[in-house]
Amino acid sequence: MLTLCNVDSFYGRSQALHDLSVQAKEKSILAVLGRNGVGKTTLLRTILGLTDRSRGEITLDDADIAAMPTYARARAGIAYVPQGRMIIPDFTIRENILMGGFAAEGARKIPEIVPVLFPYLMENLDRPGGVLSGGQQQQLAIARALASEPKVLLMDEPTEGIQPNIVEQIEDSIIRLNTELGLTIILVEQNVGFARKAAHAFAMLENGRAVEGGPIDTLTNEMVAKHMAI
Repeated sequence: MLTLCNVDSFYGRSQALHDLSVQAKEKSILAVLGRNGVGKTTLLRTILGLTDRSRGEITLDDADIAAMPTYARARAGIAYVPQGRMIIPDFTIRENILMGGFAAEGARKIPEIVPVLFPYLMENLDRPGGVLSGGQQQQLAIARALASEPKVLLMDEPTEGIQPNIVEQIEDSIIRLNTELGLTIILVEQNVGFARKAAHAFAMLENGRAVEGGPIDTLTNEMVAKHMAI
């Protein structure tokens, strides 16, 4: 589905990813793990073309997207739930969701699965996004991404800073998006327990390089201790 092969990525003169190769198979969840600052967010931004420059091969459904501008990658089927959510606070819930539909081919609409996963959003469509709690804003960011009708969903630490009573709901929604909609998901995550529960495969990053990877059941405690312990 989505493959990066020998990818380097840069912010100005600073190289953030080094000869990185990872693959997210169709209808699977790939967990991207590692300490803070090792390049996990940069990996997602590189897939979307949001770093200053990159080189190497990035393919989606066997089509080379490495030279595409960001909007074209979004229209090709890649959606992004960024760290910090980045909803527009003065827009209503409805407007925030429909904004994601600009990347879709058809008419902009609220995805059918949103009321199923996030009933609170549907009950409060005219409330400003800025008055929502952190967990509700995360639900909104996911709903906005789904409005683009993606094939691949990039998620950057979706449970970070979320109140505990909503974390489980967010985690469940991620699993359901994969199992019920068949979405391919690349999940940047610090919660190893959730990664083991949700993901099919993993990639461990260290200093902008993929140093471990494979099926999720090969992720050992020793790897976690070596590459994630502070």
